[in-house]
Amino acid sequence: MTSEPTRAGAVVDLRSDTVTRPTAAMREAMMAAELGDDVFGDDPTVNALQDALAEALGFEAALFMASGTQSNLCGLMSHCQRGDEYIVGQMAHTYRWEGGGAAVLGSIQPQPLNHAPDGSLPLADIEANIKPDDAHFARTRLLTLENTIGGKVLPMDYLADASALAKRRGLARHLDGARLFNAAVAIDANDPYAAARRICSHFDSVSVCFSKGLGAPVGSVLCGSRAFIAQAHRWRKMVGGGLRQSGVLAAAAHHALTHHVRRLADDHALARRLAEGLAGLPGVTVEAPQTNIVFVDVAPTLGAGLLDHLKQRGVLATGLYRLRFVTHLDVDAEGVDRAIAAIREHCLRTGA
Repeated sequence: MTSEPTRAGAVVDLRSDTVTRPTAAMREAMMAAELGDDVFGDDPTVNALQDALAEALGFEAALFMASGTQSNLCGLMSHCQRGDEYIVGQMAHTYRWEGGGAAVLGSIQPQPLNHAPDGSLPLADIEANIKPDDAHFARTRLLTLENTIGGKVLPMDYLADASALAKRRGLARHLDGARLFNAAVAIDANDPYAAARRICSHFDSVSVCFSKGLGAPVGSVLCGSRAFIAQAHRWRKMVGGGLRQSGVLAAAAHHALTHHVRRLADDHALARRLAEGLAGLPGVTVEAPQTNIVFVDVAPTLGAGLLDHLKQRGVLATGLYRLRFVTHLDVDAEGVDRAIAAIREHCLRTGA
């Protein structure tokens, strides 16, 4: 599946893959959804999504959530009690970008670690930060990883080794898989569902977001054992996540699961196109993308006015001296080329 052509004068929005809009086919699926009351557990469309994702990823059960933040929060609070600790990356969403919810609402202490260049948490650092069973320390209970992390795919060998370490030390394992299927497509574009299942085999729970590259308007799904999901269901209620006729949203996610996974390869190709188009510009350093996120470092003389210049040319991005561009189903080759042209214009005119 390809994106719709970029219209002349239309904004090329590269701020995030969260800006995607439902396709016409997705809207039809939403309108046709059979509905019930999900708080009573009888919305058939929600149940179908939960069952489909749990089966696809190799889990016993799953639970539809309003957002990835809510899904991760309920996951962390289901694994940990007050006074427990989770090991997490400094740049992981569950630590840095989700409002401190685990600490504020769950009384769970984060133990953040620095990432290796490939986005992983070094195994020696994980082991060194597992606290002894002593009243002076929070109880280390959980290892939390994120895949992709900053657009990088955690290597399968690393996932196996980190999982083995966690199990040996008695820790549960949670994956923030907001872009799980981007990682899966990068590993095996021919069978990303099988790749996603292999990734998930190393974790006790996984949160999957549908409102990023998969293109649904709302929703994430938390997967785990039946007992774990029963506990997460209780937490979801407590944090206000019980929805009623939520099948209209689950239908969009189910459509994305069926139709939008393999097309993520198109986004990855566009990210490479963008990176290659910017390579060699004076004052610009481009990080080669592994999936759909491109980081671009620019000299201070370029960065100050670059975002304003791009906006004037109908291109949106985020950052200042380190810019982030994210490709998605509402961006096509023409839009990427417009972004390249606008960036080159500014850099060549301003100079490094």
